[in-house]
Amino acid sequence: MDIRSVMTPDPASCQADTPVREVARLMLENDCGLVPVIDAAGKPIGTVTDRDVALRVVAEGRDPQQCAAKDCMTSPVSSVQVDSSLSDAIQLMEAEQIRRLLVVDQEGRLCGVVAQADVALSGRDRNTAELLRGVSEPKH
Repeated sequence: MDIRSVMTPDPASCQADTPVREVARLMLENDCGLVPVIDAAGKPIGTVTDRDVALRVVAEGRDPQQCAAKDCMTSPVSSVQVDSSLSDAIQLMEAEQIRRLLVVDQEGRLCGVVAQADVALSGRDRNTAELLRGVSEPKH
């Protein structure tokens, strides 16, 4: 099974200078917990999750209107090529213990996101169990 069949295509994204308040609005409008941060060429340079906003902005008492995505994003990003297999994506998610993975085209531009939920909805129970175990196990 390939990534295209399970990924969310053309996800909402933002620029590094996008205010965090706008990033949070994108999450709300698109019912997602991650917004990729892209450069002018559409290539991912980071990600902002709902957890990043909560811990790196709100919990630190910073103003979401004054902070930009670059102030709380996680970088560098982990990604797979759009022609990768689902197995490759799951292995990378397990190895890096991440719940969401960016998908890029041949030129490295953002074209999708694969999340644990996408794997679960693909109907591959074994893959889902393996991914949950791999992402959740503490690193030693």
